Amino acid sequence: MGKLSLRRRLALEIDRKRRHMLNEEHPLTQLFWECTQRCNLNCRHCGSDCKTSSVAPDMPAGDFLKAIDSILPHVDRHRLNIVITGGEPLVRRDLEDVGLELYRRELPWGIVSNGLLLTPRRFDSLRRAGIHNLTISLDGDEDDHNWMRGNPESYRRAISAIKMAAAADDLNFDVVTCVNRRTIGKLPEIAARLEEAGVRNWRLFTISPSGRARQYPEFSLTSDEFVALMEYIKAKRLAGGIRPSYCCEGFLGDYEGDVRSHFFRCTAGVTTGSILIDGSIAACPSIRANYTQGNIYADDFWDVWQNRYRQYRDHSWMKTGICADCDMFRYCEGNGFHLREEDGSIKHCYYHTALDRKNSAD
Repeated sequence: MGKLSLRRRLALEIDRKRRHMLNEEHPLTQLFWECTQRCNLNCRHCGSDCKTSSVAPDMPAGDFLKAIDSILPHVDRHRLNIVITGGEPLVRRDLEDVGLELYRRELPWGIVSNGLLLTPRRFDSLRRAGIHNLTISLDGDEDDHNWMRGNPESYRRAISAIKMAAAADDLNFDVVTCVNRRTIGKLPEIAARLEEAGVRNWRLFTISPSGRARQYPEFSLTSDEFVALMEYIKAKRLAGGIRPSYCCEGFLGDYEGDVRSHFFRCTAGVTTGSILIDGSIAACPSIRANYTQGNIYADDFWDVWQNRYRQYRDHSWMKTGICADCDMFRYCEGNGFHLREEDGSIKHCYYHTALDRKNSAD
C-alpha cells in the first residue's frame, strides 16, 4: 500500500496544506444551476435520468437571478463562474436572457451541452449574450457516440458544434468524453478527430453507476482498462497536441500530477455549490439529488453556504470501511463526495481496485 515517489509525496504534502486552508476559507468560485431536467436526447449513461418532457418544471429565470443577487455582496463576482447545466440547457428559450443578465452583473457564465441544438444562429445568440465557457460532449466515433446518445444525428451535429466553438478564440472551450468499455481502445482515433476539429482541451470521464447508467454495468472500466486510461492520458500529455486530462473522479496515487494539471481535491461544498431545478441548495450536481443543504425558496443561500456544509469541509467522517486503514487517506480524504452511498460508504475507489494493485505488482 501507499507506493508514492518521494517527489510526489512532497508535492502532495504541500497541496494538503493548501487544501485545508481552502476548506477554512471556502470561497464560492463555481456555481452550477440545473436550469432544466428536459433533454432532447436519451443518453444511456445519463446520471440524471433526464427525459424529453420532465415532471419537474423549469425554474423561472427570475427566481434564479434573485438568488444570484443575494450572493453577489459576498463574493468576487469576477471569480464566480456560473455553469448552467440540465438536462440540456439549450432547450430553454430564455437561456440567452439569463446569460445576458449574468453578463450585465459581470459574472462569467457558460453551459454544458450535447451540441444537438447548437446551430450557427444559436451560437451567435449565445455569444451576444456574453457566454464565457462552453463544454460539449463527444463520447466516441460516430457509431459509439450515436449508440450512447440514442440519436443517429447526434455525432454529426456535435462535431459541427465543436468546430464552431473551437474556432472562437474568445471562448473557454473544451470537450468531455465519457470513456467506457466500447471506447477505451479508440482514444487515439477520437483524439485525432478532435485535433482535426481544432480542439485544444479534452476532459476524460469514467462512468459512475448512477441514474440511467445503473442499467449498464458494462460501462464501468475494468481495473486493467482504468490503468490503460491513465497511461494513455499521461503519454498523450507528454506527446503534445490536444491536452487530455482526467476528471475530478478521485485520488490517483502516483498518477497525481501526471494526468491532470492539479492534484485531486473534491471541491464540492468548498468552492463549488449548486442550485437544483426545485430550488434545492446543494454542493455538486453529481451528488445524489436527495442530499441537499437548503432551498432558495425557504433559505438564504449565503447563510446555507456558510453554515450547512461542514461535512464537505471536514472529511474525517469518511475514514471508515476501506478508507479506515488506507495510508493514502491523508491525501485523498475519502475521494469525491459523489462516490458515497446514502449510508456514507464508498461506492468505488479506483486507487484500491486498480492503481494500488498495479503498484503492488510493480
